[in-house]
Amino acid sequence: MIQIIPSSQRHHADHGWLDTYWQFSFGDYVDPENMHWGRLRVFNDDTIRGGGGFDFHAHHDMEIITVVLRGALEHHDNLGNRGVIRPGEVQVMSAGKGIFHAEQNASKTDPCHLLQIWIIPRHRGSTPRWEQKPFDLIGRRGKLLPVVSGGDVPQTLSIDQEAQIYLCSLSSQQRASHPLRAGRMAYLFVMEGQVELNGKKLKVGDQARIADETQLDLADGRDAELILLDLP
Repeated sequence: MIQIIPSSQRHHADHGWLDTYWQFSFGDYVDPENMHWGRLRVFNDDTIRGGGGFDFHAHHDMEIITVVLRGALEHHDNLGNRGVIRPGEVQVMSAGKGIFHAEQNASKTDPCHLLQIWIIPRHRGSTPRWEQKPFDLIGRRGKLLPVVSGGDVPQTLSIDQEAQIYLCSLSSQQRASHPLRAGRMAYLFVMEGQVELNGKKLKVGDQARIADETQLDLADGRDAELILLDLP
């Protein structure tokens, strides 16, 4: 089963400093029929205008992954962590028993375009932590590059869940595939360009929610930039 949800069907909100698209029920967008996909709880496509950002706020018992597509995002938290994430880097914040943090556009003038992903953890009340890591953009050309895992995939950032996140750049001459184990779900989002997933066409902003498939085949990429989640 592959359910394609076009970009136009996402929930959209413009708060002035923040222009955002929400894939799942979140904030003041309430939809009991659209709460999660497997252990994926939130997938937000945010553009923060220059000088804008999220002031200090709390999270708990959630694995929060940030991928910056354009611009730069500054993070700081009550544990003393501070960093700026840019395209090619991925950030993980395991909120655990509780963490306060703020996220600001690192530029006063240029927008910052990012994805923020929340995954429900295996355990509650864990020790909070934060980490970010650069990944070579060349390393994802024509293949699915693992960037996040439950700690079982070398060279990835770790989260407290048996989930994997992959990034991929795909041209028209390239193909990539990913096997899905029985009982697993997957989620594909097109960050740029367009692609075919098992023969189904997706363009920028489209998402695919996947279940009961044994293999995912990606082909016919047109300057495609993709993110794939393999989920329990």
